[in-house]
Amino acid sequence: MVVDPGGDAKAILEEIESTKGKVKYVVCTHQHPDHNLKAKKVAKETGGEILKNLQEEDKIEVGEGKMEVLRMSGHTKEDICLLGDGFVVSGDLIFIDGHGRTDLPGGSEEGMKSTLGRMVQEIYPETVVYPGHGEPFLMKEWRGY
Repeated sequence: MVVDPGGDAKAILEEIESTKGKVKYVVCTHQHPDHNLKAKKVAKETGGEILKNLQEEDKIEVGEGKMEVLRMSGHTKEDICLLGDGFVVSGDLIFIDGHGRTDLPGGSEEGMKSTLGRMVQEIYPETVVYPGHGEPFLMKEWRGY
């Protein structure tokens, strides 16, 4: 699965080729260009299916892994996180030292506050967070609430 292919499609495709990966799905955590600009190209080149309109508690199965979709607004109205076994892909909702912007179209400070509270309650402290920008971190290391 490729998540948030917004940047260099060539580099993404080269990584897939070098690891002999097979792409089943292409998923975007939200609809900002830095997260979805190359989704169609990556899907076309790999034969992966773009998953759209994912809803709360939808399940995505890839190989032996399974991820649950969490709908969480704030950065945009359609934000999702992907919760797997011991990890979460957070898009632009949280970063090690803060959270995503709410001043862009579709953003909501009220929605973000609700989402941040939910993340603190539902994501275990030992969960590895893969943010849309920056390095991964453990949920317990998050300094942004």
